[in-house]
Amino acid sequence: MPSTLKIWQSLADPTRLRIIPLLYLEELTVSELQEVLAMGQSRISTHLAQMKTTGLLKDRREGKSAYYSLKPDFIPQKMLEAALDASKHLPERQRDEAGLKMILQKRKESARLHFNQVAGRFDRSYGPGRSWQALSHMLLHLVPHVVIADLGSGEGLVSQLLARKAKHVIAVDNSEKMVAFGRGQAKKKGLKNLEFRKGDLEQPPLEKNSVDIVLLSQALHHAANPERAICAAYEILRKNGQILILDLHEHRFDQAREFYGDHWLGFSNVNLHTWLKKAGFHDISVEIVARENQPPHFQSLLASGQK
Repeated sequence: MPSTLKIWQSLADPTRLRIIPLLYLEELTVSELQEVLAMGQSRISTHLAQMKTTGLLKDRREGKSAYYSLKPDFIPQKMLEAALDASKHLPERQRDEAGLKMILQKRKESARLHFNQVAGRFDRSYGPGRSWQALSHMLLHLVPHVVIADLGSGEGLVSQLLARKAKHVIAVDNSEKMVAFGRGQAKKKGLKNLEFRKGDLEQPPLEKNSVDIVLLSQALHHAANPERAICAAYEILRKNGQILILDLHEHRFDQAREFYGDHWLGFSNVNLHTWLKKAGFHDISVEIVARENQPPHFQSLLASGQK
């Protein structure tokens, strides 16, 4: 482990003092840091490399992008607090905070724009992992006559099926056009127990302890922070409630960001298991339930857990 002196030296640089609170709050790419800090790529990359060498940062790759975040457990608590406090006095602090909010909003808008464009023709558009083979595995786990929250529901194709047997289904999506289309379909098909609400995966518009099953069907990879979305799902579940996550196994098809509005290029079994356990779930299961024969050979993961 580097000496305390080296950590102080790394924390003391003014540019790094701007980077530290940003990466403490959210993982960001070099290009996103460029937008927030209004600096060149080479300068930012140099600082990130030095901070990573010291051990202050960690990174993960998503296709062609690398996401950086702070390792708060690595830094002595008093040193971290001192660095965060010092950063508050930098003249660029307010600008950096505004820039971070802008970046996070752009992430959400990118996904929302994609789904607004495909509203009304979603069932005729190809989406990675949206096979009936994978969906059937998920539906087998469902218990009839319960209250279900379908988070990231899109037009509500799955919600419509569930509403035929469930006591009540609440479909949540952050696209106004998706919600409007879903409501129209529910009315057209006479599904009075199917309700659509506009909302975010990380802050679903539902009361705590109000549903029996939370469903995230090919939705979690659109979340800015999937771990936070899983924790939010835990909060709205009743005791002994169940979460079901159908999503893509990690892949390298980077075009999925542009084609399908994906933020994450799938997840590993370990990712989902770890996040579910940290949120408080038990009886956790994560398995690959479908593999596509055509390139890029998407694989679908089914994860479940009980509150």
